[in-house]
Amino acid sequence: MESNVASAVKPVKIPGPDHPITIEHNPARIIVSIAGRIVADTREALTLREAAYPAVQYIPRKDVDMALLERTDHTTYCPYKGDCSYYSIPLGGERSVNAVWSYEAPYAAVTPIKDYLAFYPNRVDAIEERPEA
Repeated sequence: MESNVASAVKPVKIPGPDHPITIEHNPARIIVSIAGRIVADTREALTLREAAYPAVQYIPRKDVDMALLERTDHTTYCPYKGDCSYYSIPLGGERSVNAVWSYEAPYAAVTPIKDYLAFYPNRVDAIEERPEA
């Protein structure tokens, strides 16, 4: 029975030199599109850089057309960021299942991404980064 209890406890890790995480405001305009529709358009994106992973643009929910998204039952867990929820984009068909993710109650080290969404680049048509003129 103890092993079941132990497995229910999720490990929590703090970013550091061995696994750095930085979050900074992206001054560019970010536009996410699929099937000829703009799903997100913002000038308030946050760029999250984590260890050796590619940088991810987190977009405020207020700048995402939430009517185009459908929440799914899929969830994952990151010991650095917390529990993760997912959305599909029905316009994109099978390719866009669980295309969008969000940390709705992120851990302290990444609280700026609360109320933001991120998109898998290979599950949408484009994530454009347009520098401000």
